[in-house]
Amino acid sequence: MSTNRPFALTIAGLDPSGGAGILADIKTFEQHKVTGFAISTANTIQTENQFYEIEWTDVNFIIRSIETLFSNYKIAVVKIGIVASLQDLNRIILTIKLLSPAAKIVWDPVLKSTTKFEFMTIDDHSNLNKILAEIDLITPNYHEAKILFPDFSSKENKFSTSILLKGGHNKKALGTDTLFLEDEILELLPSNQKCSEKHGSGCVLSSAIASNLALNQTMIEACKNAKIYIENYLSSTSTLIGYHYV
Repeated sequence: MSTNRPFALTIAGLDPSGGAGILADIKTFEQHKVTGFAISTANTIQTENQFYEIEWTDVNFIIRSIETLFSNYKIAVVKIGIVASLQDLNRIILTIKLLSPAAKIVWDPVLKSTTKFEFMTIDDHSNLNKILAEIDLITPNYHEAKILFPDFSSKENKFSTSILLKGGHNKKALGTDTLFLEDEILELLPSNQKCSEKHGSGCVLSSAIASNLALNQTMIEACKNAKIYIENYLSSTSTLIGYHYV
């Protein structure tokens, strides 16, 4: 194993089509020359077009896996995808911070599949805010942001984490992402590439950001460079499954 590459960990679901979840994350890590580890939060039955079934991994098993990896490797960044509940997410994050306070955390809050299967419900916003305080970046789309932050404002960030609001569902400015930092708001404009919708594009974007953070890029640099990567991915094919390249 190369000692020159930083270590990144994805904690997310297993999508057998490879378009989303830990398989997509590992592909992204490798393209960025980051050594990737993966812990599965769930096994799913799905294709790029349809979601059929899910079996969640017991959270105690997930925690033991995290403890094992952190006791053996200096993991720089953790990307988190689908988890069964806010309570599980909280346990996962607290474990990471206990084992490695310096590790950065990126959460892609996948609340529903594209076929409307619900992964997680947000029933305690006060608890959510406590969890967010331990996260470095979350990457919701517009629908997810409305669920997470009912009083979200596009003019300020009054929450306890940085937010990259993805623009794929923004009809007023399609493809324009907005990065909300503690004291700054930046618009990340799309290029002129012809992009096509992709299954798992949110997973790819968030794991590209995690890769860039592991490579010691600033949050702004990490998000800007990840946008270039995801646009290459979205323009790689005209189908719902793309391929990865730098």
